[in-house]
Amino acid sequence: MTWGFVTCGPNEALVISGCCYSKPHLVPGGRAFIWPGVQRIQRISLNTMTLIVDSPKVYTSQGVPISVTGIAQVKIQSQNEEMLLAACEQFLGKPEKEIEHIALVTLEGHQRAIMGSMTVEELYKDRKKFSKQVFEVASSDLVNMGITVISYTIKDIRDEEGYLKSLGMARTAEVKRDARIGEAEARADAAVKEAIAEEQRMASVFLNDTEIAKARRDFELKKAAYDMEVQTKNAEAEMAYELQAAKTKQKIKEEEMQIMVVERTQQIAVQEQEIARRERELDSTVRRPAAAEKYKLQQLSEANRKKIILEAEVEAEALRLKGEAEAFAIEAKAKAEAEQMAKKAEAWKEYKEAAMIDMFLDVLPKVVAEVAAPLSQAKKITMVSTGNGEVGAAKLTGEVLEIVNKVPELVKSMTGVDIAKSVKAVA
Repeated sequence: MTWGFVTCGPNEALVISGCCYSKPHLVPGGRAFIWPGVQRIQRISLNTMTLIVDSPKVYTSQGVPISVTGIAQVKIQSQNEEMLLAACEQFLGKPEKEIEHIALVTLEGHQRAIMGSMTVEELYKDRKKFSKQVFEVASSDLVNMGITVISYTIKDIRDEEGYLKSLGMARTAEVKRDARIGEAEARADAAVKEAIAEEQRMASVFLNDTEIAKARRDFELKKAAYDMEVQTKNAEAEMAYELQAAKTKQKIKEEEMQIMVVERTQQIAVQEQEIARRERELDSTVRRPAAAEKYKLQQLSEANRKKIILEAEVEAEALRLKGEAEAFAIEAKAKAEAEQMAKKAEAWKEYKEAAMIDMFLDVLPKVVAEVAAPLSQAKKITMVSTGNGEVGAAKLTGEVLEIVNKVPELVKSMTGVDIAKSVKAVA
């Protein structure tokens, strides 16, 4: 073996002895420098060992045989140098199984001793106390060997005589009895408590309803106040918003008006320039030719006017002369007609009856024609005769003449002139 460093894992320790050390040097889970030939190195396990501590048929203080099985966790202590040194003195060079056997025998002896000092009831009812005593007694002995007890607990308690079963039955009977009694008492207490609880519940309900009503009233009052405040704030906010909006709109409108004014000003300037351009164009293309045309038309109009006036004067003179001629002709005709009428009137005055006869004779054929006119329009005429007098066309002609013969009598009755008498006198 050459000199150098030697290492070990965390579950073992190095034991170095020889030169430079008056007592063994212990290195738990680390490394050390070794001089071969003058120093010796050994290893000891630090693993945790699980021990099943079985103590069959141990007589308790009452003389009842009981079997107990416990489980212990032990290991060689590496944190305390003195305990580790003691463990090296006791177990260095021994296999792990031998170390486990030594610890197991020690624990079993202490377990049996404690079982003999306790009753079955104590073991059965207070396992924690038993485990604690075994742990404390065993730890005090094992620590001298460099072994520490990590944990100890009872796995099983049993007996072959049926003591534990009888104890359990009696305990079960007691428990059942106590359970029935407890159930009855609990039922009675429950009824009483239920009544009290119901009373308290009703009182709580009434109190709660009262508090709820009071809280509801307070809530409604506060809510009304809050709503009024909120509505007021909302109204103020809306008015402020509307005012701000109106101001903003007014400002925007003013800006738009200014823009429109600027645009309108520019449009006016453009239009003025366009008007000036069109004025110049109109002056060059329309006005001057129009002025020349106007002068021409004025001259033509003046000539036409003079011509029309002259023609009108000539026509008026001709009309005046024609009117004078026509007026003279009308006046002459009227004078002639007036003289004729005057002469006719004088003649009628002198020859009154003769004139009327003349007029009668002139009118008589017309009267006869008017009397016969209806007959000429008739398509069919049926005449009935009694056999006396004329028949047929002679009868019809005679009736027409009879109507005509009545005309002189009608004239006589209307004018007083007897036409028939006058005609006879002339004849």
